Amino acid sequence: MLLAGRNAIIYGGAGSVGGAVARAFGKAGARVFLTGRTLATLDAVADDIRAAGGAADTAAVDALDEHAVDEHAAAVVATAGRIDVAVNVIADADVQGTPMLDMTVEDYLAPVVQSVRSKFITSRATARHMVRDGGGVLLFFGGSGEPPRDFHLGGLQAGFEAVEHMRRQLAVELGPHGVRVLTLRTGGLPESIPAGSPARASIERSITGQTLLGRAATLEDTGNLAVFAASDLARTMTGTALNMTCGTMLD
Repeated sequence: MLLAGRNAIIYGGAGSVGGAVARAFGKAGARVFLTGRTLATLDAVADDIRAAGGAADTAAVDALDEHAVDEHAAAVVATAGRIDVAVNVIADADVQGTPMLDMTVEDYLAPVVQSVRSKFITSRATARHMVRDGGGVLLFFGGSGEPPRDFHLGGLQAGFEAVEHMRRQLAVELGPHGVRVLTLRTGGLPESIPAGSPARASIERSITGQTLLGRAATLEDTGNLAVFAASDLARTMTGTALNMTCGTMLD
C-alpha cells in the first residue's frame, strides 16, 4: 500500500472532499487523523475507514484557532510518533452566484481571509514537526485559474490565488528540510455541491462544458490523486499543482 505506515492529518475531514481524501488515505494504509468542528460527522467518516480495514482517529479542532491546531498536532506526534502528511480542505466561507458589484466587501474577502488564515495556521503547525523529523507532505486544494464566464465565484478564486503564493513560498522554504508542498487542482467538483442546491445543475454544466474530456473530476479521482501526491511515487514533485481538471486548464 502506497501510504502504509504514514500518519496523515486532514483538516475538514468530514466534508465531501476531506472525506474522499480520508477514505482514500485509509485504503492506502495511512493512519488518518480527522479534524473538524463536529465530532459526529467526523466519526461517520472514521467508521467508514475502519469498516474498510483502515485506522482513523477524530478530534474536534477549529482550523482557524492556532492554539487548538498546535495542540492537536503535538498530540498526534505524541500518539503516532510523527506527522507525514497534512491536508487542509476546510470550507472557504465563500459566497457564490452574486455579481461583484452587488457584493459586500465582507462577503468578497471572507474566502480570502479564512483560506489564507487556516492554511497558514495548519501548515505552520504540521510543518514544524515535519522539519524536525526530516520530511513530509503538505497538500493544498484549489489552484490558480481563470474565473468562469457564466458564474460568479465572488472572492473564492482570489483566495485560491493567495494560497497558491503561500504554497510556492512554503515549497521554497521547506524543500531543504525534505518537506514537499503541492496543490490538487481540480477545476471544480460537481459531486461536492449539495444535491439539493438549486444551482447544482447549472454549475455542473458549466464545469463539464469547459473540459476537453467532456467530464469533470470526481471525489474518488481527488482521493486517488491525493494518495499519489502524498506517496513516494511523487517524491520528485514539490512547489507545483497537480492538474486534474480534465483539460479545463492547460499548463
